[in-house]
Amino acid sequence: MDSFSTVIRTASHEQHLEAETSTFMSDLLGGRLGVDAYARYTEQLWFVYEALEAGAARLAADPVAGPFVRPELFRLGALERDLAHLRGAGWRSGLSALPATEAYAGRVRECAERWPAGYIAHHYTRYLGDLSGGQIIRDRAERTWGFARKGDGVRFYVFEEIANPAAFKRGYRELLDGVRADDLEKQRIVSECRRAFALNTAVFGALGAEFPLSA
Repeated sequence: MDSFSTVIRTASHEQHLEAETSTFMSDLLGGRLGVDAYARYTEQLWFVYEALEAGAARLAADPVAGPFVRPELFRLGALERDLAHLRGAGWRSGLSALPATEAYAGRVRECAERWPAGYIAHHYTRYLGDLSGGQIIRDRAERTWGFARKGDGVRFYVFEEIANPAAFKRGYRELLDGVRADDLEKQRIVSECRRAFALNTAVFGALGAEFPLSA
């Protein structure tokens, strides 16, 4: 019988690919979009991580979600430094969420407040994705727009407090395997993972509509 971390990974594999190969992300990583599109994407991430991390302190003592609340993962401070670099000191005044982003952040907040096991699904899809595929985005962004290596503009992708990402991911999967939930609840977590990827893909779709490549 497969471990829960394997079940969760394989169940969301197709949607993971769909998100990674969205038109917007392909255009962004292919260097076909300007830095403004990258900045707009970074703004949308701020809303999602604000929802994830605002609920973290309250969940730290929760028996189900608590073990996953790891301050070394937190991204909000890094995002804010990136936005200050990308948009200037007054970046907050111009910050706006796309409707798809509002739906995504709203669902994260709802899980954080009412369903700790569901919060784990969003935590997993975001942070483990950032530790893995996020490094490709960082590398491309540095090359395409000339950001300093692991510096302002790409700090979101730099986990300074995680010295060994591979070991950290192994430990995270062990946490998933030991999650305090019965089989039915685990199925619900897997479904929420799929929902998280769908919400993320919808944000990419909205960004793609905002930054179409001229034919």
